[in-house]
Amino acid sequence: MARRSWDDLPTAVRAAVEREAGPVVRADIPVAGRNSDFSAVLHLADGRLFCKGIAEAGGRRGRMHRHEAEVNGWLPTAIAPRLRWCVEVDDWVLLGFDHVDGHHADLSPGSADLNLVADLVTVVTRDLARCPAPAPRLAEQWARLAAWRRLAEDIPDDLDPWARVHLKALSGWEQRAVELVDGDDLAHTDLHPLNILVSDTTARAVDWAWSRRANAAVDVAFLITRLVDAGHTPAAAERWAENVPVWREVPQDTGTAFAVAIWGMWEYLQRDQPLPHRAALTAAARSWARTRLGLSD
Repeated sequence: MARRSWDDLPTAVRAAVEREAGPVVRADIPVAGRNSDFSAVLHLADGRLFCKGIAEAGGRRGRMHRHEAEVNGWLPTAIAPRLRWCVEVDDWVLLGFDHVDGHHADLSPGSADLNLVADLVTVVTRDLARCPAPAPRLAEQWARLAAWRRLAEDIPDDLDPWARVHLKALSGWEQRAVELVDGDDLAHTDLHPLNILVSDTTARAVDWAWSRRANAAVDVAFLITRLVDAGHTPAAAERWAENVPVWREVPQDTGTAFAVAIWGMWEYLQRDQPLPHRAALTAAARSWARTRLGLSD
């Protein structure tokens, strides 16, 4: 989506932001990011903050932004930047956060960021265990999606040949995953390089709009797929995951169920809601799941 500059925002929206933040001297628009109509580092007389917003207050993205604002109060500042304010005006929802210096995480093999990302996920899965923050349940979301069941009902011509023959077994794994992913931990569920900011000594997770109540280990499972997409073999990605205590405690069947469910999710979304990055993620998820199932690519 085409993001707006500070000067492109309606006058009432700029005025509402400045009532909360103070006069804006300059606004720097980041290169990355895809879920907001406006996002910028706002330079103020007394410092900086990060602001993002959408012009769809009554729609799905408006609900996502409000959810992120509601959840933020439960997040330690060692995990995520603090929310300073949330304002709604002229059908816009805007959030202002403490500014955090850092770069987007590099998940490629040999990256110096990998240890800091493992440390971050360790803290997230430990400190948000049984977190009472209000959030939908990921298990309910997975049950509604039922990706492998949907694929079985209308089999794509280009579906992986092994998967085509074994759709019943894959659907069975998916049903188990729905049960196993249920939990009372607060999971981010969308950890990827753009949502992880890394400094010299620490990493923090941003954009908690998709946070859900779940089994915390699912965040590690999502990241394994991202590591494979970044160039790791599935075996190397799982060795990285062993640095996170919650993953070391995951039973083999649970890890396999998560891998199969994530593979199905990307197979389905790649076709139902195609985006440029989804084909590579689908291939990465397929590679990891096939490895867990004892198959070779």
